[in-house]
Amino acid sequence: MAIEIKNINKSFEGKKKNLSVLKDINLKIEDGELVCLLGPSGCGKTTLLRLIAGLDQPTSGEIIANGEVVKKPSGDRAVIFQQYSLFPWLTVLQNVTFGLEMTKKGSKEENIAAAERYLTSVGLIDFKDSYPHELSGGMKQRVAIIRSLLNHSPILLMDEPFSALDMQNRHNLQEQLIGVWKRFENTIVFVTHDVDEAVYLADKIVILDKNPGRINRIVEVDIERPRKRDSKEFIALQESIVDELDMGE
Repeated sequence: MAIEIKNINKSFEGKKKNLSVLKDINLKIEDGELVCLLGPSGCGKTTLLRLIAGLDQPTSGEIIANGEVVKKPSGDRAVIFQQYSLFPWLTVLQNVTFGLEMTKKGSKEENIAAAERYLTSVGLIDFKDSYPHELSGGMKQRVAIIRSLLNHSPILLMDEPFSALDMQNRHNLQEQLIGVWKRFENTIVFVTHDVDEAVYLADKIVILDKNPGRINRIVEVDIERPRKRDSKEFIALQESIVDELDMGE
């Protein structure tokens, strides 16, 4: 069992009363599963991800990751947020290989070769010697995502990492994520409000309601990979989820 979430509740103090963000969350995520947390804004998706990461603590309940109760962040749980965070004094290539160099994973030549393959796949190889201030916002995000994917943490926690990208790059990085996941058998928890993205990526979709955030339904996605967005199975599952969701802001 990679992650076990037991009776999690999370509230924040307000001026007049406490605000309940998550209520009675129980969830088991197996080793190597790719699980999407899906729901409207305000349903607690990001809060739950932060609790799994150890960045926040629950009001009650506990989260166990790889056999240990989560009390603080760990290198075994890499977090990829919507906001990119690059070292401004390093080039694109140096940013991407930074984690690999620090952890001594592979030789320098192997790390550079792997980084260049990923940069090529998302159209950034010509910018490998550029610095972050020379890139657009979308380009910076792609660099940050590739850097995280190359570090190969056993658990990847991803908070809508592709939401700021155009459709072509979003689909490209979704395919890259599936490739990394298959190769390294990471456990991935992926937050999204995009039903298409959830159906394309997930083994299991956890649908959350809001006020407070609760698990409404868990959908097992048994569509064969690689998935085709125009297949009858894909469209049918996508439409059935959309029908039951209130995805309004």
